[in-house]
Amino acid sequence: MTEKLVDTQNPPTPQTAQLVLKADPVAQAQQRTDRRRALTRTIGRSLGNAAITFAVVLLLWQAIVSFSGISPFVAKGPVDVWNYLVTDPDAAEHRAALMPLVWQTLIDSGIGFVFGMLTAIVLAVLFSLSKAVEAGVMPLVLLLRTIPLVSIAPVIILITGRGTVASVAVIGTIVVLFPALASILFGLSRASPQSIDVVHVFGGGRFTALRKVNIPGAGPSLFAAARVSVPGAVTGALLAEWLSTGQGIGGAILKFNAQAQFTQLWASIALITLITLLLYNIVQIVENIVLVRMGMAPSQR
Repeated sequence: MTEKLVDTQNPPTPQTAQLVLKADPVAQAQQRTDRRRALTRTIGRSLGNAAITFAVVLLLWQAIVSFSGISPFVAKGPVDVWNYLVTDPDAAEHRAALMPLVWQTLIDSGIGFVFGMLTAIVLAVLFSLSKAVEAGVMPLVLLLRTIPLVSIAPVIILITGRGTVASVAVIGTIVVLFPALASILFGLSRASPQSIDVVHVFGGGRFTALRKVNIPGAGPSLFAAARVSVPGAVTGALLAEWLSTGQGIGGAILKFNAQAQFTQLWASIALITLITLLLYNIVQIVENIVLVRMGMAPSQR
């Protein structure tokens, strides 16, 4: 076996180390094995966390129904909802009645998520490039975050129109924007000053440093913003349906409550909550996969 001597006085540069890795099949195989193990651990941990979260939600739900003293006519537990959606003779009809509402809420949630995340990313980049833009726009963002959405919803609906996609997009964007913007800004600000100095030394400007250093390094924060935005987008969709469109789960909740259809009410809330938890954990799993492949996953014991 050929021994490889390492010059301790002149250690290999990252580029040289990468070339050595490419030329060494054993090292490549070990790297692939390590990545697969790390990926398996992160996915397993994410699935375990999802199962724990689901179990905690069910236990809290049952505890509230059992010990809050609410009438069983009004409060429905997990078993009641399961029977309504799965085991009752008319369960198929019940699911057929609720699924269009759920799909409409998911569509509205997707609209708010996309517009909110895009707006947050654009604003974060502009804020990083110009402090004047940040000083001018950030107070407006904070104002939208501070004022209760219910109080400004009539103005939004007056401008965008009642029941329009624009009203759904604006309300969803307001709910999603601030948490996502704060997370992305935090990620962009954590770039290594030494790496930025290297870009400037080679003639790159602020935009080049942002593209080469800040944005790639903000990957974990971008995924964190997406995770936080998933439940926020669902909340925004429910508010938009309640205040503007009257469709989806948000609009149906009012009808179910007014008509004393409490089983339908709890079933619809349970479905949208379950789907929100699933979407949140899907984003987390994708985050773990991407960060492990990029070598940016946090060390976990």
